[in-house]
Amino acid sequence: MSSQNTMIDLEQFDADGAVAETGDRLDSHTRGAFLRRAGIGAAGLAGAGAVMGGLPVVASAKKSDKRDVAILNYALTLEYLEAEFYAQAKPNFTSGPLGAFTALVAADEAAHVAALKKALGSKAVAKPKFDFGSAVTDEATFTKTAFTLENTGVGAYLGQAGRIKNPAYLGAAASILTIEARHAAAIATILNTNQLAGANGITPNGPFDKPLSMKQVLAAVKGTGFITG
Repeated sequence: MSSQNTMIDLEQFDADGAVAETGDRLDSHTRGAFLRRAGIGAAGLAGAGAVMGGLPVVASAKKSDKRDVAILNYALTLEYLEAEFYAQAKPNFTSGPLGAFTALVAADEAAHVAALKKALGSKAVAKPKFDFGSAVTDEATFTKTAFTLENTGVGAYLGQAGRIKNPAYLGAAASILTIEARHAAAIATILNTNQLAGANGITPNGPFDKPLSMKQVLAAVKGTGFITG
């Protein structure tokens, strides 16, 4: 597993300045982190049928305001991470419940990426380069990382849902959020089959999920080294 503490500058793959231009529309606490970096990886992380409802809705949406573009690009960066994580893990986990989970989620996350890229069009940020190291080859590390990734995804989408202005984009994001939550519950049953309650269970935050801000999500994953360029 890479030990690098590499940060990625979103401006490097914001070819037309769409993401940078939205910075002033984001709140002051998240703006700097969003524009400067989205480092995501394993060291800090280890301690969905396709979006059938969301994709047509996204395809029919004609435009959003600049903050919506920023939020969807933030979501797309996280989806790039998840999609590549499961794509690389899929050949290494092919049997039993874990193999079935990995194959299903790999397809789901790829569909999420496709839906968000279609929504954003030319405004979509480019896919970064990744190094997942043993997180995609070692079963114990993979399951723990998958559990954290999925629950982080739930919090990330929940944290931005109330900020999305365009109803079509909100509907699409909500349809992805529910799938991420199902992924989180599924990996919880694989990781911790004898105790579904508690911090490693299907509802780690209790009866109500906790929304996470952009700042919280990026801070939680920035030093882990998955994104290398």
